[in-house]
Amino acid sequence: METKMFCYQCQETTANIGCTQIGVCGKTPEVAQMQDLLIWVTKGLAHVTTQLRAENKEVSQDINEMITLNLFITITNANFDEEAIVNQIIMTLKEKESCLAKLDETVDLPEAALWNETDLVKMRNKSKQIGVLSTVDEDIRSLRELLTYGLKGLSAYSKHANVLGKNNNEIDTFLQRALAITLDDHKAVEDLIAIILEAGKYGVEGMAMLDSANTTTFGNPEITTVNIGVGKNPGILISGHDLHDLEMLLKQTEGTGVDVYTHSEMLPAHYYPAFKKYSHFVGNYGNAWWKQKEEFEAFNGPILMTTNCIVKPRNSYKDRIYTTGAVGFPGCTHIPDAVDGDKDFSVIIEHAKKCAPPTELETGEIVGGFAHAQVLALKDQIIDAVTSGAIKKFVVMAGCDGRAKSRNYYTEFAKELPKDTVILTAGCAKYKYNKLNLGDINGIPRVLDAGQCNDSYSLAVIALKLKEAFGLEDINDLPIIYNIAWYEQKAVIVLLALLHLGVKGIHLGPTLPAFLSPNVANVLVENFDIAGIGSVEEDMQVFFA
Repeated sequence: METKMFCYQCQETTANIGCTQIGVCGKTPEVAQMQDLLIWVTKGLAHVTTQLRAENKEVSQDINEMITLNLFITITNANFDEEAIVNQIIMTLKEKESCLAKLDETVDLPEAALWNETDLVKMRNKSKQIGVLSTVDEDIRSLRELLTYGLKGLSAYSKHANVLGKNNNEIDTFLQRALAITLDDHKAVEDLIAIILEAGKYGVEGMAMLDSANTTTFGNPEITTVNIGVGKNPGILISGHDLHDLEMLLKQTEGTGVDVYTHSEMLPAHYYPAFKKYSHFVGNYGNAWWKQKEEFEAFNGPILMTTNCIVKPRNSYKDRIYTTGAVGFPGCTHIPDAVDGDKDFSVIIEHAKKCAPPTELETGEIVGGFAHAQVLALKDQIIDAVTSGAIKKFVVMAGCDGRAKSRNYYTEFAKELPKDTVILTAGCAKYKYNKLNLGDINGIPRVLDAGQCNDSYSLAVIALKLKEAFGLEDINDLPIIYNIAWYEQKAVIVLLALLHLGVKGIHLGPTLPAFLSPNVANVLVENFDIAGIGSVEEDMQVFFA
């Protein structure tokens, strides 16, 4: 069968080999090809900006942010709008030409830095020549893609920080230099491994930048009980990760009679003090991203998608889906960025006023808000529990949720954990166990939710502070095990960040990434003791024997 596309960047890729006819995510071959082309021309632009810096010439923050946005657009389940992606390619080519004109030397630039075609037919033809499989050597291809996916995750963190006024020129400089390196056919396996490990360093810095942006803007997350029922007013459901979008929406819906609910990865917004003043910020509706078809149907009101993950909507509610930022889906209304000031959400608000209140899915409450500042405030209590033996181990079960039935493993694993263990989590993986009512240990909940996948930094800070508190020399001497579910590219940069911090023995599931060639996977196994998962019974023996 003819290969119409090739994509293997997410955990659900077909047969854990690659999507070749249509994406499991739903993206068409045409969209996949345009995403490939957007990545390629962005690498070309990054090569030009890297050369500009080598010539001691300035690269504007606007260019930095265009590059991070381009990568964010291609993250799994973010943008399915071919027309929007084509327009982004054209804008990128325009900026690249402007940057090229500033260079003194262009002789040794790669084709991606020089190519400039805006004819759609020529763009399609080029897209078929520069995809993942255009790198023939399997190991080089694997390392290039591992690096590119990590940089996509880093870009997502940078983009969230940028909208809150935070940026880091060192991160942007590295990100662009690393992108440019993926075009260099002279780089050997050892060179690529080195830059991948360096990406982990900048992953830590990127997560720290975003953590600082969030906490200085919205305050430190605190222990919070979140309502999972519904009110009687019409509502707007906000999904994704962008807290700045949420803040603008809450301000604009104040006094309108419209309530605001979070969905999936937006749940941790309830933990921030800045959002607690809004009485119409009602609670969290539903579960992880992959259940949205049924849950969005039942919500009745409009839904704002601020980042990944959007699933192809049913026609019955498609007119209620609004996208913004890096997100796009053909036929759904896109809320553009404001040139100055706030985005205008009035069209969503007016839509909501005409809708019925949400249909109740469940009732009750869940508790979260255990980011690093809150956990460190409980440090003495935690240390006492560990010292007394009340807490024997912490289990990091951060990461992503997904559709595969194999992910039920994480629910069963959580149920079977010894009663003297505490789960540290961040990301939508928590929906597999955050409603199980696992109880507490001496008042410490057995599920400590640090927040979004964006907040994985908190788990690293907690581990480092515990290492310091117990006077340990090696982070791996802590009573912490890592059993992480992954799905998309932000999980890749989190993994690289953990490796940079020296963490070993990480288990990844439900499958190891398809983009790891056997040789590259062996490097990770031999140097970092990376492993997959088995059955719950087998892994209980591995972790607790």
